[in-house]
Amino acid sequence: MKFRSWFLLTLLFLSTAVNAQIKDPVKFKFSINELGNNEYEAVLNGTIEKGWHIYSKDIPEDTGGIPTEYKVSGKNIELIGKFTETGKKHSEFSEAFGGTIVYYSDAAGFKQKFKLKDGTKPADIVAEIMYQTCDDRVCLAPNTLEFTKKLTPKGVTEIVTDEKTVAKDSLSPIVDTLEENATATKTTVATASKLDPKQLKISSIDISKPLTDCGTSTKLETNYWKILILGFIGGLIALLTPCVFPMIPLTVSFFTKGNKNPAKGKRDAFVYGFFILLIFVLLSVPFHLIDGIAGNIFNEISTNVWLNILFFVVFIFFAGSFFGYYDITLPSSIANKSSKAEEVGGMIGIFFMALTLVIVSFSCTGPILGSILGSILSDNSVDIPTVLTFALAGFGLAWAIVFGLLALFPQALQSLPKSGGWMNTVKVVLGFIELALALKFLSKADLVSKTFFIKRELFIGIWIIIAIGLVIYLFGLIRFPHDDKKPKISVGRKILGILGIGFVVYLIQGLIPAERPKLQLLSGILPPLNVSYLHDEKDGILGMHPEHDFFSAIELAKKENKPILIDFTGYGCENCRKMEEFVWSEPDILPILQNDVLIASLYVDDKEELPEDQKTKIEMGDGQVKKVKTIGDRWSLFQSVNFNNNSQPHYVLLTPDGKVINSPVSGFMDKEDFKKFLECGVNFYKNNK
Repeated sequence: MKFRSWFLLTLLFLSTAVNAQIKDPVKFKFSINELGNNEYEAVLNGTIEKGWHIYSKDIPEDTGGIPTEYKVSGKNIELIGKFTETGKKHSEFSEAFGGTIVYYSDAAGFKQKFKLKDGTKPADIVAEIMYQTCDDRVCLAPNTLEFTKKLTPKGVTEIVTDEKTVAKDSLSPIVDTLEENATATKTTVATASKLDPKQLKISSIDISKPLTDCGTSTKLETNYWKILILGFIGGLIALLTPCVFPMIPLTVSFFTKGNKNPAKGKRDAFVYGFFILLIFVLLSVPFHLIDGIAGNIFNEISTNVWLNILFFVVFIFFAGSFFGYYDITLPSSIANKSSKAEEVGGMIGIFFMALTLVIVSFSCTGPILGSILGSILSDNSVDIPTVLTFALAGFGLAWAIVFGLLALFPQALQSLPKSGGWMNTVKVVLGFIELALALKFLSKADLVSKTFFIKRELFIGIWIIIAIGLVIYLFGLIRFPHDDKKPKISVGRKILGILGIGFVVYLIQGLIPAERPKLQLLSGILPPLNVSYLHDEKDGILGMHPEHDFFSAIELAKKENKPILIDFTGYGCENCRKMEEFVWSEPDILPILQNDVLIASLYVDDKEELPEDQKTKIEMGDGQVKKVKTIGDRWSLFQSVNFNNNSQPHYVLLTPDGKVINSPVSGFMDKEDFKKFLECGVNFYKNNK
């Protein structure tokens, strides 16, 4: 059966990348206008930086953008109608969203009329706006801000009462505001000697002035060459599928033999390959236009329980397609229009030939590209659009090179293997791989939701079953719909089968209790060590019991007279698991962690709601307020405002009185770098405490 392209496109646009820089391109100013007859108007005017825009409330629901919502409330007020917008409204069709988007740039205003129920009493007016800011490359996290203003009608004497000061706190640009206002408010910024769990900005923390400069500092860097190579390998695999491989000799022959001018034929073949590369790269453009989300939102989305469950279902769906139970194809009308466009001739005709190839091969390439996308989305420490561009460029480059080289050396066509059942074998093998990858997303949803149903041993056991199924298939003991009734077990299938047996043996090691973690190749994919039938989650990591609250860690560190190692981590953070399993566990690292520091592991993706008495609203300046509702909200903002960083893992060494000892480090690093970082801070503290 066939499924419309919107299925995959919907999946594509569910994506988002963590960006260490924190942006705030919209500034709001809240005011109240008197209209007469006891009527007023709550006005929120926003100034938008050049190149950025926010969506209108009228954006169509099915376009994917997030419409702006504006709410006004108060005990002594009655709203009049719905809120309205002011400003120059822009409307344009977005191919990325597949619909018309409506937005404001430069400036936007939001108005809500209301009247006082009792015109003889003052009222506290609360305005709340939820909006998303985008430019032509990225979209920032959907943001919710709250503004308050007291309205005192003319002729009414205001009775002044003591009001509780709300903590001033925010993201990077507002940290300066916090410090400037610290003297005036006195209670807005906490110190390490007197901590309030609702306070997130700690005055003693200053990352620009560590106590010592020893150790090592790291920056999160993505190896784009590696991404390109992995995409290239994916492209080569796709070439071996039944949707693509049979077209290679036909297409190359068209250019080399069907043209009276051989030189022109070869040139056209190279142009054809270039257009294939271009088309795959263009597939990443929508992500640059509408996503690549900065700040905490990608961490929020990549660890979203329901989104990960959706990916699990989608990957199972891909596996069924590879097994041959159904095909995933684009609408035939698209392929027909593309084929007709080939008749134009010249460069345009060649472009549409390349486009037709991509479209008609979608049945095989769609799941492969979807798998690449899903794998990229599961890593919240990369720039998603850029990584996706390199991956797709590698994918398209493989096709371009193959078609180009065969056009240059057409005699090599004779050495290509003949089409046959082996191509379906490639698809089925990919189907088993899809099944294995699907479990990864279900496991992440399980971890983030804290249900912990999928223990480490269960995960490994399921992968063993999948691997055994693959081995049985490769040796011809089971068949799928498109397999030959009596398949010939080639040498290649036997070799793959033997490798599969080796992988099963490798996996079995993970079921055997051991002092040191095993299965290093799967670190970050498997559930953490303490999510196990052999260990209780409460047993901690490697026998250690990190604190999960910074404020309790400070108090404990004072009692034990130890420096604090803040470990900004996440349930869905793969590099965090790799660090814990294969760096923390090293014999010359583990004793330092066990004896010389007090670990505070702060999970920025913890969805558990804070107790009501710990929920708070953080002033961001100019009357803007951000709500802190979950444990993850708290530690994510805590990391941003104190360390100007929102990547995980991120490690910071602090003294018990809250001073930064040496420069923090981020990301997965080798043992020696992490050891230098630890020993530097620990030795400095011991010598100066």
